[in-house]
Amino acid sequence: MRMFHLLMPKEERFVDNFVAHSNFIVAAADALATLMIPNHSNHIASIREVCEIESAADNIARQTQTALHRSFITPFDRSDIFLLSNALDDAIDHIEDVALHAELYNVKIFDTYMRLITEQIQQSARFVAKTMPLLNNITNNAEHIRTMCEEVSKIEKIADELLRKALSDLIKQKPNIITFFGRKEVYELLETTTDSLDDVADIVEGLVLDHV
Repeated sequence: MRMFHLLMPKEERFVDNFVAHSNFIVAAADALATLMIPNHSNHIASIREVCEIESAADNIARQTQTALHRSFITPFDRSDIFLLSNALDDAIDHIEDVALHAELYNVKIFDTYMRLITEQIQQSARFVAKTMPLLNNITNNAEHIRTMCEEVSKIEKIADELLRKALSDLIKQKPNIITFFGRKEVYELLETTTDSLDDVADIVEGLVLDHV
């Protein structure tokens, strides 16, 4: 019997990878919030930190994709694992995009709207991170998972409204063209990040529907 178990293909630890990936999203969101602190003295260091966290998350994404190709047993449908891994990767990519575009457009003063949307990203990322370990037992954790996914969706709607207000105020201010497009790009990428985290929540809700 022991020999039989040794010969059986091992199940890859996909949920552990999702947990690690989501924790990197939290770390990147926190680093982005640090970048936006008024009178922050070292923008370059904060941007570099965001990029380093994103790179570490990329390693997790690659491990997940490799495991998916070689695994005989998966905890849920392969296509869902692929979609969830990609959605997590998209979220942290967008956080990095915010930092890089701020650098590109020389945005060093981050206004209230930018900080508020970043706070929404931090909250959403934490809900996602708390949800990932629950995927080890979807059936027993279904209600808790649904509740946290609903919170992520609420946050995405708050970010939508903040984006509309930010763009309206920006137009009223009539800044020069470079400033206008730089700030507009940062606003939109921030809101896109909340969209990506909502995409993660939607995929997780789909897993619940499939397993309950």
